[in-house]
Amino acid sequence: MDRFRMIFQYFQSNSESVMNGICGLLALASVKMYTSFDFSCPCLPQYNVAYGLGIMFVPPIILFLCGLILNRQSLVMLEEWRRPAGRRKKDLAVIRYMCSSIVQRAMVAPVVWIIVTLLDGKCLICAFSGSVDPEKFVGFANVSTVLTAQQLLAKVPCKDDELMKNNTSRKAVSRYLRCWSQALGWSILLILIIAAFLARWLRPCFNQATLLQARHWSNYIDIEQKTFEETCCEHSRLFAHKCILHFFESMQQEIKLHSFSLPREGEEAEGDLLRGITDQDQVNKLLTRWYNEKPPLDVS
Repeated sequence: MDRFRMIFQYFQSNSESVMNGICGLLALASVKMYTSFDFSCPCLPQYNVAYGLGIMFVPPIILFLCGLILNRQSLVMLEEWRRPAGRRKKDLAVIRYMCSSIVQRAMVAPVVWIIVTLLDGKCLICAFSGSVDPEKFVGFANVSTVLTAQQLLAKVPCKDDELMKNNTSRKAVSRYLRCWSQALGWSILLILIIAAFLARWLRPCFNQATLLQARHWSNYIDIEQKTFEETCCEHSRLFAHKCILHFFESMQQEIKLHSFSLPREGEEAEGDLLRGITDQDQVNKLLTRWYNEKPPLDVS
């Protein structure tokens, strides 16, 4: 359990390489999930659109939320946004940088899922087969009523259906919608690549000093939060040790005989750390002060 917790804490770190690795794993997981998913279109006019678009957009929302949860900076950014200004002002540029970084990484897996579904074409065929103009296809143009034509078009994704086995235009409708789906998928991929290319090459045209400052203080906020949590854990351990020794004051001789007490140097160090802190209210006041009045970034 401790090893699993250490691994989880390691993956929650702010290392860009780790976060990029997590994004890549989520993207691969999205592709694997889609390829192993048993897609079964209901082939009913009133359910096809909901099912097809649901498969296309609901899993990306789940993957996006997973990307936000796994990114440690999400919580750090929210805490920085919500905290009182106190003695340290909030830098909106740093918060924007953190938000942009979080969203970009979290969007990788959802975008991969959507592009894969569009290139495959099954979702679009299921969702919009009933919206095709029956006049464009001979097999559906001669149907007596429009309602029957829509019902037959809704059954296009179900190639094993009895009504579709002998229909010569079913494959034509499938090819028509798959072409549109793949064209849309490649178009989205091309737009994203062009946007990434422009962002990469146009970045030097902007103020690099501002970008470096935002990146530096974004990392600082994350490291400060982790250091504060580690210091709180160490302080809690020492405070608990002092409380237990005080509770078992009558057993001091037995504790010393069994070497449970800390060395003299350790006791002095504990006294320095816990100087002036003797009860729970004082600890709560210190934590409240840290939250409401963070000290300014000036160590002169």
